[in-house]
Amino acid sequence: MEAESEPYVRLASLRQLHQVMADMNTARSLADTLQTVADGVVNALGYELACVNLVRPDGDLVVAAFSGNAAAEALITGRVGSRESWERRLGMGEHWGDLVFIPHTEGWVLDDDDVPQWYTDGPAPRFEDEWHPSDRLFAPMYTPAAPGGGACGELIGVLSVDRPRNGRHPGAWGREALQMYAFQAAIAISNARLRANMQRALVRLEREQQALRASEESFRQAFEYAPSGMAIAEMGGDQHGRILRTNDALCRLLGRPASAMRRYSFSDLVHPEDIGTLLRTSAEGGRAELRLGRRDGTYVWVSLRNSVVADAADGPRFLLTHVEDIEDRKRRELQLAHRASHDSLTGLPNSAELRSRLSSRLCRRSSGHAGALEPVDAAFSHPVFDAGGHGFDFPPGAQGYDGYDHHVHTVAPEGEHDDGTKGLAVLFCDLDGFKSINDRFGHNAGDAVLIEVARRLSRGVRDGDTVARLGGDEFVVLADGLGRADAQDLAVRLRNEIIQPIRVDGRAMRVGASFGIGWAHCGMTADEVLKSADERMYVEKRSRPKQHRRAG
Repeated sequence: MEAESEPYVRLASLRQLHQVMADMNTARSLADTLQTVADGVVNALGYELACVNLVRPDGDLVVAAFSGNAAAEALITGRVGSRESWERRLGMGEHWGDLVFIPHTEGWVLDDDDVPQWYTDGPAPRFEDEWHPSDRLFAPMYTPAAPGGGACGELIGVLSVDRPRNGRHPGAWGREALQMYAFQAAIAISNARLRANMQRALVRLEREQQALRASEESFRQAFEYAPSGMAIAEMGGDQHGRILRTNDALCRLLGRPASAMRRYSFSDLVHPEDIGTLLRTSAEGGRAELRLGRRDGTYVWVSLRNSVVADAADGPRFLLTHVEDIEDRKRRELQLAHRASHDSLTGLPNSAELRSRLSSRLCRRSSGHAGALEPVDAAFSHPVFDAGGHGFDFPPGAQGYDGYDHHVHTVAPEGEHDDGTKGLAVLFCDLDGFKSINDRFGHNAGDAVLIEVARRLSRGVRDGDTVARLGGDEFVVLADGLGRADAQDLAVRLRNEIIQPIRVDGRAMRVGASFGIGWAHCGMTADEVLKSADERMYVEKRSRPKQHRRAG
């Protein structure tokens, strides 16, 4: 609207303003309505720039439409300003009715807030009412107030306007026109939102009904009578993963009725350790093996396979989930894995598992103790190097290398006296007098003695320590965080446990134990650590008279 002497307003200007308001209320979509609002400020009210900041569901305001400058439009459209920053702006400056004018003398304090804004150049004003490039003028848009609800309703957005074409602050007519325009724009935007929501709801309902009528019977037959578990889960949105429907096979597998299943999502049922696997599978489709909770509190291993069922118009709609019971197979796999890594007689970790656990703590770089780079453990001939040059004594194909990105070197006490250093102690144990038990009473009695020794060793160490059987009558204890005196005390306690009588078939049998204490540190291999402890054990065994090596 061009500059005019108030209250004289050209009829053409009124017609132009009337046409813009009519266009706002006849736009075909919410996006068209917002753009029409921005364009109307420029075309009918006489401002060079206009921006529509729309309130989002979370309360923040997003730049939803811009008019007057293509470069500025590309820069800030879609950017978000926090509600807190907007409330601050609307609470300062000069209030012209519902309008808020922030002069350049105050606006500098807003330069660093998070509200998207543009910057215009121009000369400093020469007259008192001349527009400054840093002046700001806002027109809040409120929904119409409910009867008896006050002067205005809820804030739905803010119009930002800049650079009046006449170069001056708007007068009484210009202010009233902008305020009236913001009021009408709020009505148009509210109506457009309502129409859009209603249209989406109607279209969604119609599509769902059509799809349901077309496929209900065939799908019901395949779904309900499938021999393995089937479920339909919601995809996307706040209710992602919520179970909508299950078949009888899945209800039987989990021991839960169909009505109860609809109260859960798969994330409610999955084992806590498997939640990451479930989320990756749900997001991408595909297959995963994980544990689901039964009604009795136990978990069952299942193979879960997702298919993303998509609608041609809206994209992904829901997940069709196939659930197969693999409990027996998983149990066999775990048993095989346990047998491969544990001694069949005592149930303790075997030699291979011991070396694996020990190797996982050691890198090939020396940590300040004897030796620089040592050869890799012969059992594992494929060292892995991290970014810092560490070569980890780790079996090929093993997982978890990323855990060594910040490897903490394993160190060991120095000298024969306790210097306060805590390290990884390796106690090599060899039974004294065991061969005579085998010779006199047979291997069954010897096996019973080994089982009891394994139990006593396991009982005598801390949680987290490792007790392993190397073979024959040789055992190894890995105990981390011990000083030299701690390790010696542990060896004494374990020896005192072992020498207590062991009853086998009514007979009391006794064995002794010799312990050698070695220390693991980076720069050594697993075999070198075990060899060191073994040699110390033989030194200890030879240092005692033969008659004292076994109690009883």
